[in-house]
Amino acid sequence: MPRSTKIVATLGPSSSDPQVLRRMLAAGVDVVRFNFSHGKPEDHLARAKLVREAASACGREIAIMGDLQGPKIRIGRFEHGKVTLAAGARFVLDAGCQVGNGERVGLDYKDLTRDVKPGDVLLLADGLIVLDVERVTGAEIHTVVRLGGELSNNKGINKQGGGLSAPALTAKDVRDIETAMECGADFIAVSFVKNRTDVEMARRLAMIAGERHGIRPQIIAKIERAEAIPVLKDILDASDGIMVARGDLAVEVGNAAVPALQKRMIKMARAANKLAITATQMMESMIVNAVPTRAEVSDVANAVLDGTDAVMLSAETAAGRYPVEVVETMAAIVEEADRSESVVLDTQFLNQTFARIDQSIAYGALFTAYHLRCAAICALTESGSVTLWMSRHDIDVPIYALTQSMATQRRLALYRNVHPLHLPMSSRDATLDAAERKLLDGGYVKRGDLIVMTVGEPMGQPGGTNTLKIVRVGEHA
Repeated sequence: MPRSTKIVATLGPSSSDPQVLRRMLAAGVDVVRFNFSHGKPEDHLARAKLVREAASACGREIAIMGDLQGPKIRIGRFEHGKVTLAAGARFVLDAGCQVGNGERVGLDYKDLTRDVKPGDVLLLADGLIVLDVERVTGAEIHTVVRLGGELSNNKGINKQGGGLSAPALTAKDVRDIETAMECGADFIAVSFVKNRTDVEMARRLAMIAGERHGIRPQIIAKIERAEAIPVLKDILDASDGIMVARGDLAVEVGNAAVPALQKRMIKMARAANKLAITATQMMESMIVNAVPTRAEVSDVANAVLDGTDAVMLSAETAAGRYPVEVVETMAAIVEEADRSESVVLDTQFLNQTFARIDQSIAYGALFTAYHLRCAAICALTESGSVTLWMSRHDIDVPIYALTQSMATQRRLALYRNVHPLHLPMSSRDATLDAAERKLLDGGYVKRGDLIVMTVGEPMGQPGGTNTLKIVRVGEHA
């Protein structure tokens, strides 16, 4: 079995060397993430060219994800770069302050004074600093330090329980969407989503910007605000998938709540036929260490067992010392977790209803491949819809998606247990024969294997899959 769960890796200074990037792709990266919180447009465009060249050298198509920064909810800068806050001390967040000191600091997010009231709890630097709001006077938020420590320039601010009014999309995000489309991004990840409107707005902007480049990107909603949890179903309906962004989410809802939320979000995404990415600190120690902690190994494996489509590396590959080794390590963990999954496919089909012919063909292919113990499912697809439905169910049979569309091939790089391959299509019979030969010549199957093939007639129409065929490999190839 090839690896089912996919790996997303963030590009940065540590991974922008062509040789390093090629080794990362060879080690198992499926999707490359561009973090628009850092870098200029020309940096991203240069890296996009680098990714396409490295992928071509490796004989693969790699998807690109543009991750938007979102609202800059941060403190300002200190005179000496940082201060140390003591528990019990008073500290002022001052929207009018230009340069901070041990008593006060400025705000990049000026509207914070409208969003908080006495009794609120503010968490700075990913929750390492905790401030209790005492009063709000004009542009000043007066607080008492509950949990102190070192606080440096431009650290993020969260409000415990959520409730910050900053919009998910900023003017910078709008410009970055245009840059992402110039880069040929296949996915746009939207930060700090609060509701479906945020997702719909991002999709409209991405479709407009992508039209002149011939791109229809998929939209991934990052779930990192407390307000997103009660309306998760609406967000899923509006998006193509979600990212369980455990960093800011944990600060807003509390660390203890995140593991159960992760399981719930992944389960909801699969049930809604949407994608799920698990992110943040998955292999954090490997930023500086050559091996992960045992807890990190378990964390990655548990995300796989939860059913996530992909696990993500952030600073580990962007700025860490071991960008290649961390991908190799994550791939090994994922493969082991994939193999350990128990498959109970029949129970997943209980109470299923099929609204479309191609959806019923997808489920029929899964059921047939599972009970006939087939070596592979071969789906000839134009849009990828059939393989998305197949990938929502656990099965120990690899799904090979053969498509003539490069955009579809890249998009499928994120689907769990789907392995996209390029195949030009002509007539039905000729294409089926070519698909069988491609699997055989590529070593994906061997002569005598039983495989299930799905195809649509007429060929090349999105959503047109209407035929299921069972083939003994090599009888006609």
